[in-house]
Amino acid sequence: MDTVTTNAAVRERVQRWRAGGARIAFVPTMGNLHSGHISLIEAARRGAARFVASIFVNPMQFGPNEDFAHYPRTASKDAEMLSAAGCDLMFMPDAREIYPDGLERATRVEVPELSRILCGQFRPGHFEGVTTVVAKLFNIVAPDVAVFGEKDYQQLTIIRRMVADMCYPIEIVAAPTVREADGLAMSSRNQYLTAAERRIAPRLYGALQGAVRRLAALDRDFAAIERAGRLELEAAGMQSEYFAIRAARTLGVPQEPAEELVVLAAARLGKARLIDNLKVR
Repeated sequence: MDTVTTNAAVRERVQRWRAGGARIAFVPTMGNLHSGHISLIEAARRGAARFVASIFVNPMQFGPNEDFAHYPRTASKDAEMLSAAGCDLMFMPDAREIYPDGLERATRVEVPELSRILCGQFRPGHFEGVTTVVAKLFNIVAPDVAVFGEKDYQQLTIIRRMVADMCYPIEIVAAPTVREADGLAMSSRNQYLTAAERRIAPRLYGALQGAVRRLAALDRDFAAIERAGRLELEAAGMQSEYFAIRAARTLGVPQEPAEELVVLAAARLGKARLIDNLKVR
């Protein structure tokens, strides 16, 4: 695996591979990799002959009181994991490479409707930062395939909409959520949990499972199911931000009884913000 830090170096390498007929896969990350990321990498390897991963802690997607300064940065460990997983090229730019004129003067890309609901309501500007940096990375790497995890389901949905609206010739592949043995969705921010909080955290997954059981049993009192989910999180000691049942394809309020649904939740537990989701038809 080679490591590069400039846009020009990525483009040169990708153009050389493409001239040889290779299909290119891409996984954008913020580093601090874990087994969940490796599942994205494995999905990428299945879809292409060459694989590029980026590691960039994107300042634009962090709010003023969020954890940008303290977000875990583990470049050496990340490089070892990517190399072992068969990555061909690791792109590690600094902020000046991505935002040469600074954040305030940078052109921004936004998917308005989807970016302002659910997590977007509690993290204003977050998804604008995500779509802006992903659009930039897509323009730099020009992949045939890009892989995103279903754990960040709203992000996945927003990226799919952006790709469609911006006419990117890129296939978006969704990789299933990877969980710990007790059901907690893997996340870099789980390390913020204390030992006591870590024992509580799987209750988020349990609340989602309870909602899915009710929906699978044809309970259509969505408001009651959402209220029960929020109460369960609060009873466990979490600060619930939302517990919502939405149409899986659009994240809109469900209209058709037969459409696929997704139950999404976000809650704060100590210093950690936990998100998770489960789909149900």
